[in-house]
Amino acid sequence: MFVDIARFLLNTTFTLFGAALLLRAWLTMVWIKPYNPLLQAILKATNWLVLPLRCIIPASRCIDWTSLFAAWLAAITFTILIVTISGGNPVSLLLIGLIVSALIIIKWALNLIIWLTLIMVLLSWFNPSAPAIEILLQLTAPLLNLLRRSVPPLGRIDLSPLVLLILVEILLIIVTHITVSLTMFGL
Repeated sequence: MFVDIARFLLNTTFTLFGAALLLRAWLTMVWIKPYNPLLQAILKATNWLVLPLRCIIPASRCIDWTSLFAAWLAAITFTILIVTISGGNPVSLLLIGLIVSALIIIKWALNLIIWLTLIMVLLSWFNPSAPAIEILLQLTAPLLNLLRRSVPPLGRIDLSPLVLLILVEILLIIVTHITVSLTMFGL
């Protein structure tokens, strides 16, 4: 029972932190204004790890490599902790652990896409004038615009968010299956 509780708490904590690091990189890619409250909250939550890493890995104009590297470090730490509390030896999974950590980052990114898309859709239905809708539209537009080219609208209903959610869920199932097949710890 203790192991299950610890795994849940670790999974929740690291998923939220990893998602914040990935969101930081994503917000940089879509050029969100620096005074935006969401961006400021993400920066405050992640600066303790990202800013020291900037000395080693500088950020470029388009891609925040430092935040992505920080997410990878968080995924490695998560993998080590999960393997340790599950009774395994993290050293025995050294090479596979690095690959699993990359898969965990992909899972975090896919979950982030799901949540941002769901929140964007719900806000557009119930409160289209919400301040967060502008950011959500900026974040999801690159993905949805790709789908809008091949998924025609059904009258005035845009089906691209539904198609995006289905595709991302399928990818999430595939990545989870690969991750579980590489380890016995159910990461």
